[in-house]
Amino acid sequence: MNASQYNGQFHRASEAAPGVLLLEFNRPPVNAFHDPKWQELRQIIERASKSGEVRVIVLSSALERFFSAGLDLDNTGNISGGPVYADPARRALALYDHILEFQGAISSLQKARPPVIGAFYGYSLGLAVDIASACDIRLAAEDVKFGIMEVKVGLAADIGTLQRFTKATGNESKSRELALTGRQFGAQEAKDIGFVSDVVPGSRKEVIGERLFGPSSDAVIAAAIKLATVIAANSPVAVVSTKHIMNHARDHTVEESLEYQAAWNMAMLQSEDTVQSMLAVRAKRTPVYKAINATVDPKAKL
Repeated sequence: MNASQYNGQFHRASEAAPGVLLLEFNRPPVNAFHDPKWQELRQIIERASKSGEVRVIVLSSALERFFSAGLDLDNTGNISGGPVYADPARRALALYDHILEFQGAISSLQKARPPVIGAFYGYSLGLAVDIASACDIRLAAEDVKFGIMEVKVGLAADIGTLQRFTKATGNESKSRELALTGRQFGAQEAKDIGFVSDVVPGSRKEVIGERLFGPSSDAVIAAAIKLATVIAANSPVAVVSTKHIMNHARDHTVEESLEYQAAWNMAMLQSEDTVQSMLAVRAKRTPVYKAINATVDPKAKL
């Protein structure tokens, strides 16, 4: 994998393990989001999703104490600035388009073919919860400080938290409490309500063992990479299919999702990965899979 192609002005990329892309937010001092940052994030995620070489994405931060402090309140684009429109209706339509584009950038994590594992630590506030809610798997360092903070700045969270957080936790009462109060909550509470899979001891300051990639790693990122490595070793067709079907099932009835699963698998079960996997299990060997976008030379079949 050529991980350098996923670097950006506000993001740092590295290949943490075979098929595992580590993408770190890198906009000091607090990884606050402005328009160019979320636009760049979407471009990177969509490029990685289509590459075929990236099997799992680990999303975290390059900064010591901040995953993200949320929205950059000094640079809010069309929300509080931008062009002066002729009337409120025209401004409303422009703001509507802006919000949809912003939502699309964060939704790109959910829509990406590879699973996205979020490794959260330190201050993970506001938009960081939108991002976390769009990840497939969430791990938290014990020092993490989550917060659905939008109500504190006079708005309802509009980039995905209010739509995804309750589905991620299955706890509507707690979700409403956190969204309506804007209070911060820590790693153990996040685990207790099912928002994160696990709490990893340590913080971003800790260096564990030798350097695994680039700068010194911390425990939660190392744990996310370890998990990603296990996933990346599985059939890419099976992994992509599992994520796709689980996304579909979340918003459909069991009957609808079962019917969709049958339609999906009538194609996917014809993958050579299925045969290779079964043969490998019987032979007690590790299977080797082609990239998700692997092609063949038609002339080779003649």
